[in-house]
Amino acid sequence: MTKEIKVSVSERVATVMIDREERRNALSSAVVEQLIEALQECSAREDVGVVVLTGAGERVFCAGGDFMDQQRADGMLAMHEGRESFARLLLAMQRCACPLIARINGHALGGGFGLALQCDLIVAHEGASFGMPEIKVGLFPMMITAVVSRNIGRKRAMEMMLTGERLSVARAHEWGIVNRVCERERLDEEVAMLAARITCFSPATLSLGRRAFYKTQDMSFEQALDHLHNELTIASFTEDASEGVLAFLGKREPEWSGR
Repeated sequence: MTKEIKVSVSERVATVMIDREERRNALSSAVVEQLIEALQECSAREDVGVVVLTGAGERVFCAGGDFMDQQRADGMLAMHEGRESFARLLLAMQRCACPLIARINGHALGGGFGLALQCDLIVAHEGASFGMPEIKVGLFPMMITAVVSRNIGRKRAMEMMLTGERLSVARAHEWGIVNRVCERERLDEEVAMLAARITCFSPATLSLGRRAFYKTQDMSFEQALDHLHNELTIASFTEDASEGVLAFLGKREPEWSGR
């Protein structure tokens, strides 16, 4: 990883940090590619059970796309093709083998809001905010529309997109966007507690369940039931499923193998 993306692992939790505080942790093309690499690396590591995504500093989680980076693009075609990497990042997040927690240390705007929503869970402190201000500069949050529409009701999503107004963390929690809200100084503690709770469970089951959840989100009800039926059978054949049942019957803590 370059200095703009920092990855650290402790107690089965990988923290992936966008380290561009001077640029409000904006997403340059290089940062997007490095985030994809970091997620793929974390997915392949047996010592990682949860990934926490955050930004450097105390003011901004991620301010979205880097306008300066876009201005430096080598022509319009290069700019267009470069934006495809952000789509690959969103897909890499969905395909990650581990649950993702967004640690919102400040404002999450534009593409940064999309990154937060693409995580499975969001923990934010009381001073954070969320928004899609693209309309104010003559743009529209096209790339994150696919994520927003799957996380927020249509009318609320359109109001945010059409007005560019920010959403307070209290309102975001009320809308079901944020899972947990805490005081600024308790952010790390709150994230750590949530991550520790998740890493107590079977890595295999977490991966299979997460995959099934997103795989079925755009299926019809009947298709989803059929797919989930098969996924349940696959999950029940894992070593961890057998271990979980034996541990329950033996009144002991399970020892997960991740298989």
